[in-house]
Amino acid sequence: MQLAANLRRLRKERCWSQEMLAHFAGLHPTEVSRLERGLREPRLRTVMQVASALRVQVQDLIAPVEASEPEPVL
Repeated sequence: MQLAANLRRLRKERCWSQEMLAHFAGLHPTEVSRLERGLREPRLRTVMQVASALRVQVQDLIAPVEASEPEPVL
């Protein structure tokens, strides 16, 4: 599920639609949708294609998002 959350976050940071990401990654838009919903375990090649399209490293797609430090309450 971490891949799904990171993929959606990175795509939205770029203001890309699923169709745009699919085009840049050489995938079908349905495949991107399934990946973002966590319905499919992708092959390594697919993860590499998506990472390349987003211009990030593979570990950026699969690593847990680090929570930011909470602000101290004064």
